[in-house]
Amino acid sequence: MSALGKVVRSGVGRRRVQTLVIGLATMMAVAASVLGGSLLVVSGAPFDDAFAEQHGAHLALQFDAGEVGAGQLSKSGETEGVSAAAGPFRTATVTPRADEAGPGWPMTVAGRSDPGGDVDEVALLDGRWPTRSGEIVLSADSSLIPDLGGRVAFSQLPGGPALTVVGVARSVTRTADAWVVPSQMPALTAPGSGGYQMLYRFTEADTAARITAGGKAVTESLPPGTAAAGEQSWLTVRKTAERDTALYVPFLIAFGALGLVMSVLVVGNVVASAVGTGTRRIGILKAVGFTPAQVVRAHVGQALIPAAAGTVLGVLAGHLLAVPVLAETEEIYGTSSLAVAPWVDLVVICGVLGLVAVTAWAGARRAGRLRTVDALAVGRTASAVRGRWAARLAGRLPLPQPVALGLARPFARPARALAMGTAILFGTVAVTFTVGMGASLGQVMKAKAHDAADVVVPAPMPDFGPGSPNPGKRPRVDPAAVAAAVEAAAGTGEYYRAARVRATVSGLNGITDVIAFTGDASWGGYTMVEGRWIDGPGEAVVPTPFLAATGTRIGGTVTLNGLAEPVTVRIVGEVLDPRNDGMQVFTDASTLTPAHPDLTETSHHLVVTPGTEVTGYVDALNKDLAPLGVIARAGGLDGGSDMVLTLNTLSVILTLMLVAVAALGVLNGVLLDTRERVREIGVHKALGMTPRQTIAMVLTSVVVTGLVAGGLGVPLGVTLHGRVLPAMGDSVGLRLPDSVIAVYHAAELLPLALGGLLIATLGALLPAGWAAGARTATALRTE
Repeated sequence: MSALGKVVRSGVGRRRVQTLVIGLATMMAVAASVLGGSLLVVSGAPFDDAFAEQHGAHLALQFDAGEVGAGQLSKSGETEGVSAAAGPFRTATVTPRADEAGPGWPMTVAGRSDPGGDVDEVALLDGRWPTRSGEIVLSADSSLIPDLGGRVAFSQLPGGPALTVVGVARSVTRTADAWVVPSQMPALTAPGSGGYQMLYRFTEADTAARITAGGKAVTESLPPGTAAAGEQSWLTVRKTAERDTALYVPFLIAFGALGLVMSVLVVGNVVASAVGTGTRRIGILKAVGFTPAQVVRAHVGQALIPAAAGTVLGVLAGHLLAVPVLAETEEIYGTSSLAVAPWVDLVVICGVLGLVAVTAWAGARRAGRLRTVDALAVGRTASAVRGRWAARLAGRLPLPQPVALGLARPFARPARALAMGTAILFGTVAVTFTVGMGASLGQVMKAKAHDAADVVVPAPMPDFGPGSPNPGKRPRVDPAAVAAAVEAAAGTGEYYRAARVRATVSGLNGITDVIAFTGDASWGGYTMVEGRWIDGPGEAVVPTPFLAATGTRIGGTVTLNGLAEPVTVRIVGEVLDPRNDGMQVFTDASTLTPAHPDLTETSHHLVVTPGTEVTGYVDALNKDLAPLGVIARAGGLDGGSDMVLTLNTLSVILTLMLVAVAALGVLNGVLLDTRERVREIGVHKALGMTPRQTIAMVLTSVVVTGLVAGGLGVPLGVTLHGRVLPAMGDSVGLRLPDSVIAVYHAAELLPLALGGLLIATLGALLPAGWAAGARTATALRTE
């Protein structure tokens, strides 16, 4: 090993605490960066690859067959700005029945002669494409996926046509839930209904504004008065596909930035401290022939070795933390296999190690510039010039002398105190941010669960038990009978019931849940973002993703299909509800009565009167409900979420790592300080300072730093939370109201501010114990 290598190895072994601090700081920064970078890549790559391969449609427009003809729609593909078009395809919204599994949900069926084409090439996953009437291919994203060869019946249509499933396919932009040959469509279209679907690709379609402009140009090319009954942009589908992984990105960027900044500060502080405390050693190295460049490289190497070890551990930790998150993304894309991209690892490794090298070089330049004679003449005892005014001021305070000496210490070494304070600051920011994020996610889950009710009577679940006469069917329960039992029960307070109906919305594929309320449900835990709650028939409130997908806003209208007749509702409010990807409509039951009078999938929600014991109320109510086939239970609906659990777990792990780095940064600073003051500590002990007083002096030397850093860290953490949480909401298509973001209370802020003092105290405990245990004679002999 070369002489330079021996110096580097000796320095790493001699400064164990500093080595540990650099390694842990680098590990945290690398882990967060690898995880965040990987999710940023995989969130869009699978969809983009499939979209390019299948020539996905930039815009899908739905037209009423009674307003415009197929020939006119075909010519719209020649509109300026349209690079390719497919269609028109006849479409219909139908409700199927798969063998004996019970009724299905409404679905959009399109008539296509083949899966290929210049636009929306449907990928066949299993089986084959239909070649004649009586056959159907189902979308892999459909709610109804029987085995190949199974039968799908449409008993509500004239003649009750039944089709054989011959294949399973997927459209990257989800243009339909099923496909048949065009000759099959008349049998699936009720008289006076049905429409045409046109699929377009534009020369420029990378923004919502360009998609809107392209759609406007297409409709203007059609006969005057023709308007699209519905539309779907590829950007909306892409955002939905990326939603789960995109949620993590702003959160991880925040932690990654904290980790990188702390790594720079820690490395810079450690190297600068090593130069300051090793001045005499630097002089010896130069005296035996080391050049200034070699001295600088030695200090850089001492920083890079623990940084490299931390980088390796950080990459491993990032891969392990990515496993549960990437697993959720794999579920979105079915058979797609996702993993951390090697180039992400390479970029993070090079970036972090490069940053460490540059920071260490900047801190070590002073060692290279020192003159050999000056370095050899410098002893280890720190100068006592700085901070005398603070010591005199502290001495006048009515405090024990050890406490006064400790309080004045930060002013003797302001640069070191600033470095320790910065580490504590970032630790406090991380803790404050994590506490706020946990509270905000709790509010989101509360909005999702709607758990304001004391007692819930859930809708009956389908019976899949052995020997069931109707497997997969829900037991038929009379909601009016259940309502009568609830209203008659002693102790019933406010009460409403909610019926779930599946429908489709013009222009959108897939199922939209329509929740129809009987009674006032405004108290049920529904968090409003904007507008107001429903106040009568014909009104609806919807989540933010529904507004984005349909291109509507408060005051607009949407039409619900797949019922006995179309139902048009006016949107009066925007509600926070992430269930079902936000594709829900909340309305009054009377709105659906003409189109769907049989609301049997109904849950009942109530609060008991003051003084009523919930458990006893539930027991008494269940005696009346038992003959009806339903059971009441205490508490609201389950609002648990694997994603929330993953986010909370990640935030706790990353925060603990940041706090550990901050505490070790304090330990490093206090350890250097006590070693510099070892002779001074020996003098204090010779004059009668006890070990307890020595510990008090060392601990109080970080009190001012901890309090100031904690006081500054809390508002910075609140600000970070206020920036990251809305970005996380935007990434999944949700607007978060103030009740979700403004989660900090005055009673919580003071303990959080004192968290800085706790971090400082934890970091100073070990050096304080070392100082208290040092022998007086040994300390007095130290230079």
